[in-house]
Amino acid sequence: MAILVTGSTGVVGQQVIEHLNGSGADVRALTRSPEKAQFPAGVTAVKGELSDLDGLRSVMKEVSTVFILAPNAADELTQALQTLNIARETGVKGIVYLSVFKGAEYVDVPHFASKHTAERLIEHCDLPATVLRPAYFIQNDVRQKDPLLTHGVYAMPIGARGISMVDVRDIGSAAAIELLRRERAAGPLPRETYELVGPDAITSADVASIWADALGRAVRYGGDDLDVLEQRLKSAAPGWLAYDMRLMMSRYQQDGAVASADDVARLATLLGRQPKTYREFATEMAAAWAKG
Repeated sequence: MAILVTGSTGVVGQQVIEHLNGSGADVRALTRSPEKAQFPAGVTAVKGELSDLDGLRSVMKEVSTVFILAPNAADELTQALQTLNIARETGVKGIVYLSVFKGAEYVDVPHFASKHTAERLIEHCDLPATVLRPAYFIQNDVRQKDPLLTHGVYAMPIGARGISMVDVRDIGSAAAIELLRRERAAGPLPRETYELVGPDAITSADVASIWADALGRAVRYGGDDLDVLEQRLKSAAPGWLAYDMRLMMSRYQQDGAVASADDVARLATLLGRQPKTYREFATEMAAAWAKG
């Protein structure tokens, strides 16, 4: 039948669609505004969102495989559980669910706990799903352009424990591989779980050094002050989201989020290559910024 991609206009959803492009699969992209959407030729924009249950039921009846990315919203858990249940009720044969790395451990971080609860539903109901658990997105640091170029400062308080940051292009590739595998199968396949991680655990010292090399200038780490982070985020996001991000960074500082060698090797096998590194991203961004 077809593959449905939710969260299709976001950073990850766009990568999933990009990696599905040219596969020959019937791909449908869920979006609130199909008339404004710009997708590759062959991708059909369909109107809907995860909070619209009647619309979601209608769309889900027309597909056989679905990529579920619940939005970073106050009711993320409700939307995720409802979407998973509708997928089960409509007989979808394959699900790829975007969870989070360390979801079971970071129980005090709301969006981590939410995603882990959704995983529990998948396991309890024995849904035919691949669970993808990405670490901190490398591309989040595109937002560091101004502090890096203007002040020579990396301003995200990631701490010194290390985070196995993942490139969103690897997330898109892994999701597309699993969506196509499940879509092309004769029937539902057993559950799978992958940690989506980078090959290096990036610390505050590492990130300053990498950016200094990429930019050819001195770069310092801006420190671990979470009060500053929360206030900065509140200027552009709801207070609940700013606090959620503060809690996440607090756990990164306390415990880190470091993948095992087995996690990296398993992802490399899925991708057919090694995951991309933070240094590759920084080098690419530095070159792009230099071109204006």
